[in-house]
Amino acid sequence: MNENAREHIEKILNHMTPLPGVYKMLGKDGELLYVGKAKNLKNRVSSYFVKTIEHPKTQALVARICDIETLIVRSETEALLLEQNLIKLHRPPYNIMLRDDKSYVYIFISADRPYPRIASGRGKGRHQAGKFFGPYPSAYNARDTLLVLQKLFNVRQCENSYFSQRKRPCLQYQIKRCSAPCVGLISPEDYKVDVENSIRFLRGDTKELNQELIGKMEEAAEALAFEKAVFYRDRLALLRDIQTQQAIYTVKGEADILAIAYMAGVTCVQIMHVRNGKMLGGKAYFPDMVDDDLSQMMSDFIANFYFQVADEIPAELIVNVELTDRAQLEQALSQHFEQKVQIKHKVRETRAEWLELAQMNVQHAIKGKLSNHFELNERFHQLEQVLQRPVDRIECFDISHTMGEATIASCVVFDSGGARKRDYRQFAIEDITGGDDYAAMRQALTRRYKKSMLPDLLLIDGGKGQLHMAMEVMQDLGLDAFMVGVSKGEGRKPGLETLHFTDGTKIQLPEDHKALHLIQQVRDEAHRFAITRHRAKRDKSRGRSVLEVIPGLGPKRRRDLLTHFGGIQGVLKASEKDLTLVPGLGAVMARTIYKILHE
Repeated sequence: MNENAREHIEKILNHMTPLPGVYKMLGKDGELLYVGKAKNLKNRVSSYFVKTIEHPKTQALVARICDIETLIVRSETEALLLEQNLIKLHRPPYNIMLRDDKSYVYIFISADRPYPRIASGRGKGRHQAGKFFGPYPSAYNARDTLLVLQKLFNVRQCENSYFSQRKRPCLQYQIKRCSAPCVGLISPEDYKVDVENSIRFLRGDTKELNQELIGKMEEAAEALAFEKAVFYRDRLALLRDIQTQQAIYTVKGEADILAIAYMAGVTCVQIMHVRNGKMLGGKAYFPDMVDDDLSQMMSDFIANFYFQVADEIPAELIVNVELTDRAQLEQALSQHFEQKVQIKHKVRETRAEWLELAQMNVQHAIKGKLSNHFELNERFHQLEQVLQRPVDRIECFDISHTMGEATIASCVVFDSGGARKRDYRQFAIEDITGGDDYAAMRQALTRRYKKSMLPDLLLIDGGKGQLHMAMEVMQDLGLDAFMVGVSKGEGRKPGLETLHFTDGTKIQLPEDHKALHLIQQVRDEAHRFAITRHRAKRDKSRGRSVLEVIPGLGPKRRRDLLTHFGGIQGVLKASEKDLTLVPGLGAVMARTIYKILHE
């Protein structure tokens, strides 16, 4: 790896997300070298570039890497299945190639009568007649499911040759994991009920089963039989995992999913491709568009992409904004590609989850773009021209509270290399009148600059009032700081901000000015940093579960949530789809809970 490639990789690693996803290693000509999955993308990808790597194949791979692309997903399972699709599609030279469908494991219920068996195997329907369920991400997951089925329904899992030769029950019967149909200890009718319950379980039709396990767990706990209660709790957790449907592999169909986002002067469109019901990956595009109207920008992008770049188009385009010229665009695309094309905005179920994935990735891509070294340098350069002075270090303050409760002040730091998170500071504001933002800002500035050096530019989130108060603080401390107040425009609309200077002058930069984009980026980061700590402090000071602050979530449903997921940590890890599986919890409440816990 040459020096330029090394520097480029280091910048990518510095801004890589800790979310789960898939990563692609690329060579100097953009060729795909390797596809991998990760629970934590930042940790996994960074591990390739440590000095202790000894495996020759890994060393050879690292030596050829010139670029890295990532695609985030919501869970490790989605990462695994997406990785498999990409490997089969592109066959990268450094991946271990699997033939046919050997990477997929199925559970099947045989067609033997009157006592079918349940087992797992690779390849759907190739060597065995019966009903198949899956695919499962790994043999481990399939074996775990079989173990649960053994304990819940006692259906046999032994080979037919073993089954036909038994004269007395085996050990599985003794430990209550088989009903011993081999020696007639269960009637064909009762065994059929167990098989049907197993099929319901594998199909995810398990609401009644859920309630039954919860009842047994609570009954065991009340009887102080804690080992048995833990057993049922673990079964509930595994049942929940099996119930979880992977959004990117549950239906048939072909679609392109497009999500657009605009932030601090950068427009990004993420395209994700679904073919035969499977997500095949995607790509982020950064078109040279700056417009208030996301709908118009999306229409322009679709026209440019499909008429000038794409060789094919699926029957469905799913977008995250409503297009005002949708009908005309559909007609033009249908004529050009000689097939019917539909553009959809309001989608449900699986397609809504595809769209959610695209929106997650477009946000990740646009944040990565904003952290780009060259873009950041240009923004600093244009800011220096506006201020007519050199600027290398910017500090910005923001205040966050809920009607005066749990007030937090944040200080974020940026330089020409991007966000300096190790220099960030948060201040818990005490001994002021609740809701007095001026007093809160005064306290934060005083505490910060009693001991710290002044930056080249001090940004104050607020108008003339906040700026004058900051000037008083600097005067009391005997410091001479270059400060700018940033007030929001009409309707708090991005792009209409006004910059206030200490000499009383003010300016409003054009919406597409890179200096304004830098100021927006720093201010938004200060707001994010403040509100994150504020929410944590507020919930802690209230002395209640984080679930208790969710409107409309009463004691019974909080209890059902905690019981279903085995505790608050399970609730926090659950996806929105997982939450809808809790009995009595509708889609609207699940979305509310997920948004409050994660956004």
